[in-house]
Amino acid sequence: MNLPTKRERPEADTTERFARVLEENRRGSAVGICSICSANRFVLEAGILQAQRDDNLVLIESTSNQVNQFGGYTGQTPAQFASFVREIAAAMNFPAERIVLAGDHLGPHPWRAEGPSSAMAKATALARACVLAGYTKIHLDASMHLAGDAGDSSSPLPDKIVSSRAGDLCRAAEDAHGELPPGSPKPLYVIGTEVPIPGGELLDAQAPETTRTEDVARAVHLAQEAFGARGLQAAWERVIAVVVQPGVEFGDTAIFPYTTEKVRELSQFAEKQWQGVYEAHSTDYQTAAALRQMVRDHFAILKVGPWLTFAFREAVFALAAVEEEWLGDRKGIAISRVRESLEEAMLANPQYWKGYYRGDDAALRFARKYSFSDRSRYYWPQPTVAGALQRLLANLNAHPAPVSLLSQYLPKQSAALRAGVVSNHPVELIHSKILEVLEQYAYACGKTLQV
Repeated sequence: MNLPTKRERPEADTTERFARVLEENRRGSAVGICSICSANRFVLEAGILQAQRDDNLVLIESTSNQVNQFGGYTGQTPAQFASFVREIAAAMNFPAERIVLAGDHLGPHPWRAEGPSSAMAKATALARACVLAGYTKIHLDASMHLAGDAGDSSSPLPDKIVSSRAGDLCRAAEDAHGELPPGSPKPLYVIGTEVPIPGGELLDAQAPETTRTEDVARAVHLAQEAFGARGLQAAWERVIAVVVQPGVEFGDTAIFPYTTEKVRELSQFAEKQWQGVYEAHSTDYQTAAALRQMVRDHFAILKVGPWLTFAFREAVFALAAVEEEWLGDRKGIAISRVRESLEEAMLANPQYWKGYYRGDDAALRFARKYSFSDRSRYYWPQPTVAGALQRLLANLNAHPAPVSLLSQYLPKQSAALRAGVVSNHPVELIHSKILEVLEQYAYACGKTLQV
C-alpha cells in the first residue's frame, strides 16, 4: 500500500499513523488495531479510556444500519455520529485528531428491498456523507442482492456486480473528499465481505468455512479492475485491507475458536501477493491468545462489537442486582427496574431480535438476556430503558454499595476498588467491565496484558 503523506492537518497524521501500523503488520511485526463497532456511549467511553492508557489511536466504526443519511436505528446521520463521538472525546480530554472514524458495510444493505438504481443511489449518498463527516476508513460492501437482481437471492451475488458497485461507492467517496479542505486525509478503503450481514450473527451450529486464497485473489483482481475502469488507480493504492473469513464466529451460546492452521495459506498470501492486510469481523469472544495469533497471521484489524455491549449488559445487570439487595427495602427510593424495562421494550418491538433467536418462550426469554449475539444492544437507547438506566446510576451514585456486596456481583471491580484503581461510582464500574474486553484486544495488538 502507498502510505498517506504527512499533511498540515493533524487528522492526516492520524491516518498516516494508522496506515503505518498496518504496514508494519504486513512486514511481519505482531501489531494491529482494534476496531470498535458500536454506538453505545459507555462502550465508546471505555474505548477512549483504553486509548488513553495505551497512548494510542482509537478506531470507531458505524455500520450502514446503525448510522446513515436517514438516521439508521440510532437516529444519527454520519455527521451527527461524528459529533457524538467527538463530544465524548472532548469531555474526556482526548484529542479528536487521535480518533479514526470508519464506515462499516457501507453499501446498499439498508435499501436492499429496492431496485439497484434506487438502492445504489442511496448507498453512494451514504458513502459521500461519511467522507464529508470526517470518516477516513471506508469498508465498501455491495455484496447483497437488490430487488430485481437476476439469480437466486440466497446465493452469492456475482463478483463482477459486487466489484462494479463497490467501484461506484468508491467514486462517490473520492468525489466527496475533493470537497473537503486542502490537506484533509484521503480515505483508506477496505474491500471484501466474507462475513454475515451487518448486525447479523451465526445461526447454524457449525463454524464457517475459511476463505480460500483463490477467492481472495479473484475478489482483489476484480476490485482493482473496477477501480481502474473508473479512474480510481490512486484510490486503489489506498486499499489497506480485505475482509476474509478466518473461521471464527459466534451464535447464541456457541463460540467457534480461531485455529491458525486453517489460515496458513491466507497468511502466506498476505505476505507475498497482497498489498495490504486482512480485516477480521466477528472476532467477539475469542481468547486473548487467539486474538494475538490472528494479528500475527496478518488479521491486523480486529472488529469487535457485540462482546463490548454484552459486557456492558453484564455490568448493568450486576448493578441492578446490587441495587435490589442494597436499596430494595429502603423507603423513599424508587428502584430502577432496568432489567424489566429492557425486557418490556424488547417484547413491545421485537424486530431487532425475533428473526435471530429460536426456540420456545423460555429459550427466547433466555436469549433476549444472555445470547452472545446480544440483540438487546438495539434497545438501550429507547426512552424507557434509558430512563431506567439513568435511575440505576443515580441510585447507586447517591447510595454507593458496600464493597462486600460488589464482591458478590462484580468481583473484579470490587478488587479494583480496594486497590484504588476505580472509584465506587457506577459509571466507572461499567467502564471497568467493558475494559476487561478491550484490554484483551490491546494485548492482541501488541500491548502487555494487564492482569
